[in-house]
Amino acid sequence: MATGSLPQVDLVDPPRLEVTSAVDRGKERTCRSLRQRPGAPTSKEGIRYANAQSGAADPTAVYALGSSTGESARLQRQSDELAPDCLALLGHFGLRAGDSAIDIGCGPRGIIDLLAERLLPGGRVVGLDSDPAHVAMASELVRGRGWDHVEVLLGDARHTALPADSFDLVHGRTVLVTVPDPVPIVSEMVRLARPGGWVAGMEADMEIGICNPPHPAFDRLCELFQAAFSRNGANPQLGREMAGLYRQAGLEDVAVEARAPVYPVGHSRRSIRADLVRSMRPHIVAMGLADEAELEEIDRAVRAHFADADTLVMSGLMFLAWGRKPDAA
Repeated sequence: MATGSLPQVDLVDPPRLEVTSAVDRGKERTCRSLRQRPGAPTSKEGIRYANAQSGAADPTAVYALGSSTGESARLQRQSDELAPDCLALLGHFGLRAGDSAIDIGCGPRGIIDLLAERLLPGGRVVGLDSDPAHVAMASELVRGRGWDHVEVLLGDARHTALPADSFDLVHGRTVLVTVPDPVPIVSEMVRLARPGGWVAGMEADMEIGICNPPHPAFDRLCELFQAAFSRNGANPQLGREMAGLYRQAGLEDVAVEARAPVYPVGHSRRSIRADLVRSMRPHIVAMGLADEAELEEIDRAVRAHFADADTLVMSGLMFLAWGRKPDAA
């Protein structure tokens, strides 16, 4: 029997008593694997702190979800999935043709297309990402659309080397949640905004996940997500901290909205937790939290449960926040 698999329990229709023991065994595996790493405590707070202090050469540069063709494809889908929320966010700023904006951490697409539709002709749109593969993909999008005055740059969100006071809008979506220390990125975003311009973003808060009726495979999935996502110090509950980070960086007129989307059967975002765990699968296995057999069984069981129209799924909160850079004195 492979370590970490759940051969004794039918996760699609599990017996109640066996479910409890299976989940407990999975939790013990997670705690045991974390204990085997020197100095790594087992509480959520302790895991985050220990990983942030792990001594990695540059932990901020380590994207919490890893790099793979599957993750790139997920980010492409995300641009479509979150477009309505992004359009609502952009509606707060009165952007028009001729204005300028930058999408920090744009990935393979981000909101480059949404910005181009608003600011062109006559405006300027910049996308910035630290992954060369994503920069290439976003650049191909720009070439394919024939957009002038739209460019995609390879760079560090903490130190972009772009001139200060350059943009009417500086935007970042699901960027701060994936790094150990979001403060330098927020500071750089504020630096890039022109006086009177806006800094805005959308970040997840994954502490609360609802699956009703409950299912042990979903519980285990959430446990694995928390441990693996936090391995480099990233904070999966970052969304609730956005407004505070913006105010600490000197922004004014800070506002925040929270959304709790419930996606129906067939919507690609309904399975976002399972998709994120799938992206992190190599890290989960490397950390000893679960093996491939268990991950396959959990993934199968969760997706089967989500395919039932009677299952309600709320995978997490999404926070939208924005603030204005003070006018020059």
